[in-house]
Amino acid sequence: MKIYTKTGDKGQTRIINKHIVSKDDDRVEAYGSVDELNSQVGFTITTLTEKTAKLQPELEEIQQLLFDAGNDLANPGDNAKRPFIFGRDLDPLKWLESRIDEYTKVVPQVDKFILPGGTATAAALHVDRTVTRRTERRIVTLQGKAEINSKVLVFINRLSDYFFAAARYANFLEGKPDVQYRNSRRIFR
Repeated sequence: MKIYTKTGDKGQTRIINKHIVSKDDDRVEAYGSVDELNSQVGFTITTLTEKTAKLQPELEEIQQLLFDAGNDLANPGDNAKRPFIFGRDLDPLKWLESRIDEYTKVVPQVDKFILPGGTATAAALHVDRTVTRRTERRIVTLQGKAEINSKVLVFINRLSDYFFAAARYANFLEGKPDVQYRNSRRIFR
């Protein structure tokens, strides 16, 4: 198998159903952002310590789900032989929400914004969160112009909440307190 196809040499790429589109097409931007996020999550896994290693299985599951999400975003949805696959086998939303709820129960409550950071793992999870937000914006742009699997957008929205909760949990596991933003008003009640 050759890695290079030379299709990209002219600024184009082939998506599912053999459609050829520009590399700056909204669809390519959306699934490319999911790919970037997936790589960032892979990096985050490398920062795990003995205390935060329990996050590895769920971060790897998120990577699997991101591949499914990227597949659906690359799929124009106009071919019955290639149906959307994200969310077909399980309910990733319920799973993410259960993780968020579990972490929120054990970390100290905050009522103000916190600064991204703390431990290396928490900082990486905050980067995951912000890359997720950018990815969400790219998906919203695509959704305004083409059919997408709407479950992907909802998952990505919830995923940024997960990364926030997981970052706080990682700091908690390492005994590192979150730092509140000094000019924040009370926002969480």
